[in-house]
Amino acid sequence: MDIDAFIAVHKPQWDRLYELASRSRLTAAEADEMLLLYQRASTHLSMIQAVEPDSPVAAKLSASIGRARAHLTGTGENALVSFAYFFTQSLPVAFYRLRWLTVIIGAAFLTVGAVAGWWTYHHPQIDLIMPEPARQAYADEDFVNYYSEHPSSAFASQVWTNNAWIAAQSVIFGVTGIWPVWILGINAVSIGIAGGVMHEQGAAADFWLNILPHGLMELTAIFIAAAAGLRIFWAWVAPGQRKRLTSVAEEARRLITVALGLCLVLLVSGIVEGFVTPAPWPDWLRIGIGAAVLAAYWVYALVLGSRAAAAGVTGDLGRYDSGSHELTA
Repeated sequence: MDIDAFIAVHKPQWDRLYELASRSRLTAAEADEMLLLYQRASTHLSMIQAVEPDSPVAAKLSASIGRARAHLTGTGENALVSFAYFFTQSLPVAFYRLRWLTVIIGAAFLTVGAVAGWWTYHHPQIDLIMPEPARQAYADEDFVNYYSEHPSSAFASQVWTNNAWIAAQSVIFGVTGIWPVWILGINAVSIGIAGGVMHEQGAAADFWLNILPHGLMELTAIFIAAAAGLRIFWAWVAPGQRKRLTSVAEEARRLITVALGLCLVLLVSGIVEGFVTPAPWPDWLRIGIGAAVLAAYWVYALVLGSRAAAAGVTGDLGRYDSGSHELTA
């Protein structure tokens, strides 16, 4: 191929492509023209590269084609816009969809915990659960010292990572229908037994004053994670007219944001547990901070979530990112 003759013949088309690709706005006719020139230039580029792959002409034409491609396909969404959309639309609507199931799970958890605490407190042979010296040491020192025996920053970090991992497991393994219930049951019984021992030893005030500041939000976050996992499980049990895998995939895409959001929620809860719970502040202030964190969550979930739901936001990925969708009747 005579490269010089080839360039002379097609250069006007390449110049026109560069001119159109450099404009900020195009008419419909100009957009159609640029698409046609883009297709032709792509073919021309492959022919030139076959003869002179490192020529300046090939480099310039490749740049023009790249500019035209960006014009035709558009650029990716601004990262700040995506960030704002996640926290103002996708995350709150996911929390909002779980609001009633979160409350139901919370009520069941507290019921199991209360029953376990009552059973421990009234057990005629409580020594079999925990010997008297161990119960006394637990009530006098161990329970309260747990929140202050390590530096606040290290303790907050440890609590955060542990709880975030538990929450993530509840969401991811929720499809089994067993894991979230198991996690909730173990924690409810453990907290109930701890409360029963503290009440039996006359240290009920220490129990509530040390568990409420952080526990209000921390336990709510675990309820939310379990609710998300069980919703994914229910999508498998009752898929409707969709295939089971399609139903689970759609629900998982909508609710996996919960696991990400709870990492931040539990970070706040961990900070409260590490810095507020053991702080030598008035009891009303420590509990008030915990209650304020919980109230802020519910305002966020109910106000922003209801608005996003009313606007039709589902929390799912966009049609392009989620792939093709199977048509159902």
